[in-house]
Amino acid sequence: MASYVVMEPPGDRPSADPVFVRDGFAWLGLILPLVWLLWHRLWIEALLFLAVSLGLGVWAEYGAGAAIVPVLSLLLALFVGLEGAALRLFAWRRRGWNEWGVVEAESREDAETRYVAEAMRDAPSPQPALAPASMTPNRTATSGDGPALGLFDYPGRG
Repeated sequence: MASYVVMEPPGDRPSADPVFVRDGFAWLGLILPLVWLLWHRLWIEALLFLAVSLGLGVWAEYGAGAAIVPVLSLLLALFVGLEGAALRLFAWRRRGWNEWGVVEAESREDAETRYVAEAMRDAPSPQPALAPASMTPNRTATSGDGPALGLFDYPGRG
């Protein structure tokens, strides 16, 4: 089973759907890290990745060992693959979204179903509406000489 982190929209956007981020290795993030970052709208992270990649290229051109730059590039891509879900969650938090919790499920559809079931269970049940005062029956005693329902007698009421 996979774990999905559920991110709920901020209070100013209650009509937006929650986002499900699968916690796991991003293979496309390893193979094409810049494309993966842009696909998931991680603009700041993509700019940082591009700057570090260009820096490694310049370093390789002007004096670094021929073996170290490809290893560092691979490590950078491996970082994106391993921490891709965390980068996405950080971006959602930066945009003001709130973490609802974690759902374990086989697929995203199953995670959505479990989330809705859990959210419905935790939602407060609506309280029944009270009848207006004009529709409540008159409960005043018709005779003031005996106790009402076997309780106390209130003299002067009638």
